[in-house]
Amino acid sequence: MPTKTVIVGSAIGLHARPAAIIAEAVVEAGVPVTLSMDGGEPVDAGSALMIMTLGAGNGAEVTVSSDDEDALNKVAELVQQDLDA
Repeated sequence: MPTKTVIVGSAIGLHARPAAIIAEAVVEAGVPVTLSMDGGEPVDAGSALMIMTLGAGNGAEVTVSSDDEDALNKVAELVQQDLDA
């Protein structure tokens, strides 16, 4: 499965608001996307609650995985943005 490792851009990490925005994008894409941190278990990026369980703070490296290149790039872009702005 193709992956892309990106740095969390949201000032206080992947908390409720950024997680909800990312999960909504995954649901709209309609394809499986996972997020993981440094060899940890991947979580379903279509679930805001699962994204928050990563505990990914600002500057953390997160690996985005999906067989769909468009969804992979969209989610990677969102993770890198400051979604709190």
